[in-house]
Amino acid sequence: MKIVKTVAEVRSIVKEWRKEGLTVGLVPTMGYLHEGHQSLIKRAVEENDKVVVSVFVNPTQFGPNEDYEDYPRDIDKDAVLCENTGADLIFNPEPEEMYPEGNCSYINMTRLTDVLCGKTRPIHFKGVCTVCGKLFHIVGPDRAYFGEKDAQQLAVIRRMVKDLNFDLTIVGCPIVREEDGLAKSSRNTYLNEKERVAALVVSKSIFLGREMLEKKAPVEDIKKAMRDLIEKEPLAKIDYVEIVDMDTLLPAETEADTILCAVAVYIGKTRLIDNCIVYFN
Repeated sequence: MKIVKTVAEVRSIVKEWRKEGLTVGLVPTMGYLHEGHQSLIKRAVEENDKVVVSVFVNPTQFGPNEDYEDYPRDIDKDAVLCENTGADLIFNPEPEEMYPEGNCSYINMTRLTDVLCGKTRPIHFKGVCTVCGKLFHIVGPDRAYFGEKDAQQLAVIRRMVKDLNFDLTIVGCPIVREEDGLAKSSRNTYLNEKERVAALVVSKSIFLGREMLEKKAPVEDIKKAMRDLIEKEPLAKIDYVEIVDMDTLLPAETEADTILCAVAVYIGKTRLIDNCIVYFN
């Protein structure tokens, strides 16, 4: 496995793979990899001849006063996980490589990015779409792998790929959880011992939402029950509790085909997200 820092190096390596007729999978990450990322890499290895993992903390998806500078980084640890899981190449560029001096081109989206996380993080998905568009253009993968924990991101990227005619398949992979139910996240490392215990209310609210959805309870009753549960935890502050159509991200009723039940909750200063996707057809 190799670690490269430049666009030219990635393109050169992938070009040689393509000459051999090999398929290529891409796993975009911001690094500090955990078992959730590992599950994406494993799926990519199973479905492609070669796998590229990007490790890049993307500055354009962080707003003012967010945690860009503090976001955890450990490329050595990431490299071990990638190699042990079967990845062939890590693309670990510096910001200047991805956004050269004078950069003024971005990919922006409306509607799907105006709700859920987009309400309180207005520039976030502009950065996500731009960096993913760049990675798709640089690597030219057959498939790209994203976790369902970031369900809005998954919906946004799928829409972008369709709208802009990218020639690849987006593969969504299930959430990986800790033994106690908390969704795996690099930001879990921010939690102190007391906050880590309090954070369980996030996954518990999602499990409650799933149970009520499967019983076809009214949407407003589900949201109220989830909010009531979260608000019992003194360290928790709700950003949103929403139930939406997975494809449009518009408010959903329980007769929709695919429903996304999603929450964002601050535990102390740490913002955690979680969700479940319920299929009715």
